[in-house]
Amino acid sequence: MSEFAISKDGTRIRYDRHGEGPAVLLVAGAMQFRGFDPTTVEMAKLLAAKGFTVLHYDRRGRGESADAPSFTLKDNIDDLATLIDIAGGEAALFGSSSGGAISLAAAAAGLPVTKLALWETPLSEELGTGGAEFLAGLQERIASGDKAGTIEYYMKDMPPEWLAGAKNSPGWPIMLELGPSLSADAESLAWTQSAPRVELWSNVTQPTLAIVGEQTLPIMTDAARSIVANIPSARKATIPGANHSWEPGVMADMLAEFLAAE
Repeated sequence: MSEFAISKDGTRIRYDRHGEGPAVLLVAGAMQFRGFDPTTVEMAKLLAAKGFTVLHYDRRGRGESADAPSFTLKDNIDDLATLIDIAGGEAALFGSSSGGAISLAAAAAGLPVTKLALWETPLSEELGTGGAEFLAGLQERIASGDKAGTIEYYMKDMPPEWLAGAKNSPGWPIMLELGPSLSADAESLAWTQSAPRVELWSNVTQPTLAIVGEQTLPIMTDAARSIVANIPSARKATIPGANHSWEPGVMADMLAEFLAAE
């Protein structure tokens, strides 16, 4: 069932609610929203069928939550706070890619998060400056109005075939409209380099699962190790997957097992 929430600044956040049980919010990564990510739509329904209330929402600046005045990390955390309240006052978070960094920031900010499941969060080296530099470069391009340049810049460190595939796909015009919302993705990744992670994540005491695919980029494996090293309640898990993607049924099974565990 599709509904909408009103965030702290008045932004309408559209979401689908599936199933009944303990609440789980799906926090999208850089290029994801409900109408552009059928894999997560299918996974949400499969997970709900296993006994969970799954809230799958469009992050601000995307899909049916497109009309928003600003796109900061704090805005995104405020949106999550609103949705958690709607979900019953507490919820687990499944953060996909950079959505994992947003989820970590939400938990560190003290939101009532019960568990964290993080899929291939692309963290760079601890205390590095690359994240802040990348954020500044991205915001420059967003401010200039160069839509193609913004997406090209965001994807510049990804395998080149990913960008080529995006440009040759029917989804490229949709991706061009997502630029402003990517500021929060970049800001969340820069935040993970802003202090020693053991300090930055000291409030993250929830059970945490860092998930990677069997075939993945080295940055993803290194990031999962960093999460486990700096969050005492974290562990790493590997599932079948390649090219930063997974099968809906496999992910639903993994999440259901993790979320149901005491």
